Amino acid sequence: MATWKLDPGVTHLNHGSFGATPIEVLAAQEHWREQMEANPVSFMLETYQPALEEAREAVARFAGADSGGVVLVPNATYGVNSVLRSMEDRIEPGSEILITNHGYNACNNAVKVSARKASAVVVTVDIPVPVFDDQSIVDAILNRVSEKTALVVLDHVTSPTGLVFPIKDVVSALEPEVPVLVDGAHAPGMISLDLSTLGASFYTANCHKWMCAPKGSGFLYVAARHRDTTYAAVVSHGYNGGWPGEQSYFQSQYDWTGTHDPTAWFSIRPALSIMAEHHQDGWDGIRSSNHQLVLDGRKTILAALGTEVLAPDEMIGSIASISLPPFEGKSKDIFDPLMIDLRHKWKIEVPVFTWPDSDHRLLRISAQQYNSADDYEKLANALSTEM
Repeated sequence: MATWKLDPGVTHLNHGSFGATPIEVLAAQEHWREQMEANPVSFMLETYQPALEEAREAVARFAGADSGGVVLVPNATYGVNSVLRSMEDRIEPGSEILITNHGYNACNNAVKVSARKASAVVVTVDIPVPVFDDQSIVDAILNRVSEKTALVVLDHVTSPTGLVFPIKDVVSALEPEVPVLVDGAHAPGMISLDLSTLGASFYTANCHKWMCAPKGSGFLYVAARHRDTTYAAVVSHGYNGGWPGEQSYFQSQYDWTGTHDPTAWFSIRPALSIMAEHHQDGWDGIRSSNHQLVLDGRKTILAALGTEVLAPDEMIGSIASISLPPFEGKSKDIFDPLMIDLRHKWKIEVPVFTWPDSDHRLLRISAQQYNSADDYEKLANALSTEM
């Protein structure tokens, strides 16, 4: 059974931001580090590539992907940047890159930079909350696609709102004519994933969130039709065949991008195994129990605040957002005063966002195997006092 190093004096309801790695996985990572530091040269030149291949295969199996299209990256943001930079010289001036107002800020920023370099236009699709069905999301996106659309960038599970977007419906309507880049940062380990049937041109995700691998581990999947023209954000030895791997030219771009600590990647396989053994029903059980726990937690907090749901149960994975009353003369920035008060006065870690305008806020709760119903009761009591 997986166990965590989390401070027992704090109520941890923000797994969604940075994840948490079980003690057993950290031990596996430390074992890799000991090997590396015992002989760094031998490790990097002889152990590194076979270990990377094993990690890649583990990710491919878990995500239902062709391993030939999988590369390991530090995080999903790196994956998004790699795809965007690879496409900059192929996007015609005046073309459009489509994003949504639910997109992750870092990735939306990357889109804006690449669009500027390519003399393209960023089109932002407004998807209001509450959201009551998948079709309204599909319609909102497809209605903004035009003959000028060169790329669509979508979250699979949105960071600020916690919605599971109907990605497959959008992809099937657009691909392969209009390529889709999916930021799946939260998806693997939270919801069932099968990239072999999804059909997206590009899919990138984190392993440090719901897969519970160490921080610094993520992956990018690229469909076969784009592998010859998709490069790593960092150019290194693989560009001219200077890295001695037996993998494809596409993968060689990513397998070595300079000296770094690869032990987070090499600990992905132990993380998948350890978490699978944590629940009697394996990963299906983890996904299902986390989903039910976050729904129960949402219900508890909604009852305390007297507010309504922002999305139906089936559109939620293991994170859920709850509407909060508007600001009353408080500063509005990434460090919301309520979030700070909950951290320091109540010892509760939970994010609060401004959404979708300056007078509206969302509080986002997470559910992971270390959480219980008592955690949400504590948050509900704190909010009743603070609000």
